[in-house]
Amino acid sequence: MDNLSALMEGFATVAQPVYLLYALFGVFIGTAVGVLPGIGPAMTIALLLPLTYSLDATAAIIVFAGIYYGGMYGGSTTSILLNTPGESASIVTALEGHKMARLGRGAAALATAAIGSFVAGTIATVLLTLVAPVMAKWAVQLGEPDYFALMIVAFITVGALLGRSVSRGMVALAFGLFLGLMGTDTLTGQQRFTFGVPNLADGLSVVIVAVGLFAVGEALYVASRLRHGPVHVIPVEKGWRSWMKPEDWRRSWKPWLRGTAIGFPVGTIPAGGADVATFLSYATERKLAGKHKDQFGKGAIEGVAGPESANNAAASGVLVPLLTLGLPTTATAAIIIVAFQSYGIQPGPLLFQTQSSLVWALIASLYIGNLMLIVLNLPLVGMWVKVLQIPRHYLYAGILLFGALGSYALNFSPIDVLILLVVGVVGFFMRRYGYPVAPMVVGMILGPMAEDRLRRSLTISQGDLSYLVTSPFAATAYVSILVIVGLGLWLKSREKRANAELSRLGEEIREESQSQEVN
Repeated sequence: MDNLSALMEGFATVAQPVYLLYALFGVFIGTAVGVLPGIGPAMTIALLLPLTYSLDATAAIIVFAGIYYGGMYGGSTTSILLNTPGESASIVTALEGHKMARLGRGAAALATAAIGSFVAGTIATVLLTLVAPVMAKWAVQLGEPDYFALMIVAFITVGALLGRSVSRGMVALAFGLFLGLMGTDTLTGQQRFTFGVPNLADGLSVVIVAVGLFAVGEALYVASRLRHGPVHVIPVEKGWRSWMKPEDWRRSWKPWLRGTAIGFPVGTIPAGGADVATFLSYATERKLAGKHKDQFGKGAIEGVAGPESANNAAASGVLVPLLTLGLPTTATAAIIIVAFQSYGIQPGPLLFQTQSSLVWALIASLYIGNLMLIVLNLPLVGMWVKVLQIPRHYLYAGILLFGALGSYALNFSPIDVLILLVVGVVGFFMRRYGYPVAPMVVGMILGPMAEDRLRRSLTISQGDLSYLVTSPFAATAYVSILVIVGLGLWLKSREKRANAELSRLGEEIREESQSQEVN
């Protein structure tokens, strides 16, 4: 009952007109950036971080949560109508959804994606409401070596599982640890890794690094790969009668529920987040399609309903370890942690005690944001199609401009802008050569925290290293590294096999389309 009362108080907070406007702004911007190819929630939150310092913490977090959820919704629009996923988690949706659009059923594909996202998002938020407080109460009992073990788990799993290869992920993680430890040692007062540069004595701002990697670096990378010429969007049938027929409802409701069941638990572990969940959902729907199995690769509605549900359920699942343990399992989660820290708030077990009103307002905003998103995604789909027509060079020039202005506004220092550009170029080359940027940000965020926990543990034990592994939880955590990494690599291998199969099907569809055009 205490949690229910706290949730009701959260709804009372969010129901205030000003917070409703912030929630609407967040989901609107999130949907817009989800629609635009190459611009995801991580980039948008990083870009807006310096510009939201005038807001109170509750308003800013509500905005960022809306962007996160909206980005998950919006990615389906560009996948279905343009065959260009706005987010990597929408790759699966592009195959069946775009084929449906080419067959004149784009409205039905968009409708099942939007409704499935609403169903999955709502159910997953309910699970978040039930699971997160219980996990937080349990985590409060952990000691210093237990927290250090948790951070080691985060380092290894995120570094190993986010990216194309384990080695590249660990290199990115090590670089992030190096940047996180740069500055003045709080214990000895000595400068380290500053190379004699006075401006680095206070360390690098996580906000500047996040904006540089996720906004500037990503903008440079995507802009370098833009195709020239006009964007050709498949028109959407008008009228509510073209949305979903009774048969579409019958074929969609089970994939919605199955996608939710797959997405939420996958999102709670660092095993690839929504990307893996969508591939697993698609593979599941193909196996269970029955008499409709021959439609896969030709526009099966189950191939849109299941993955989109898994996508949004995983988004809620990611918030469980983020809020209760302070551990990010995706790139967007890492940026949200930066947003919390920019207000002096550290996500973790004590968050539900020290910032109870903020947490429950955030959870309540997810329920309300889901309702807002269903309104934005169904009746206003024509507007999102217009968004796809925005000239890309204007768009990315604006991103670079706002990134520079936001970084300068942090301390009104030109050095910060220079650091932003350097980090942005580093981020561009990391993306260019397949090095994931998320482990770098995770290492920079958790590195100083892990160092602090390690020093406290060794102080308590008077230098006895065995103290780090003798507690039952710490020992279990170190063993779980093998289990999580093994499970994650297995899931990623399944994803690769499914991706190869999708590529093969996509090639067959293209060949079939070309032969029909010739005839």
